[in-house]
Amino acid sequence: MPASPAASIRIRPATAADIPTILALAEATWEPTYRFIISREQIEYMYRVIYTEASLQRQISEQGHQFLLAYAEGEEASGYASFSAQPETGFFKLQKIYVLPSHQGQGLGQQLIGAVETAVRAAGGHTLDLNVNRHNPALAFYEHLGFQRHHEEDIAIGPYWMNDYVMRKELGA
Repeated sequence: MPASPAASIRIRPATAADIPTILALAEATWEPTYRFIISREQIEYMYRVIYTEASLQRQISEQGHQFLLAYAEGEEASGYASFSAQPETGFFKLQKIYVLPSHQGQGLGQQLIGAVETAVRAAGGHTLDLNVNRHNPALAFYEHLGFQRHHEEDIAIGPYWMNDYVMRKELGA
């Protein structure tokens, strides 16, 4: 009997040395994720703001983002997530989660969120928030994993707006 797809997934913490890998994954996932949700101009603008080597370095070294890389058995990195503590609320926030389109539906996203939840609990956290565009099909994925819509939030990013739900999950001990 073959092993389940999730059984062959390996997740490890990323470091600044992994920024080129994160950038390559972002390049392959960003446009397919957002092309039916926001304009091409907004996609390109946001990508240029969030995904430069310098920006990722700041996220890691100054903003306390912890990145995780996911690997399907015997393959290159296939996805990543990042999260950080939010001192102003006492919560943690899932900052990013992306899986290569070719690897979606194989349990990588679920495993990445599970690894984030484990790390948050280990750091003493009990609440995990995330922002997701109100028209993103990933809403159903997050709800399936126990996140609930908490409130709506509109965030300016340059000349554009991110129209998001803030979703929240209370983590058990």
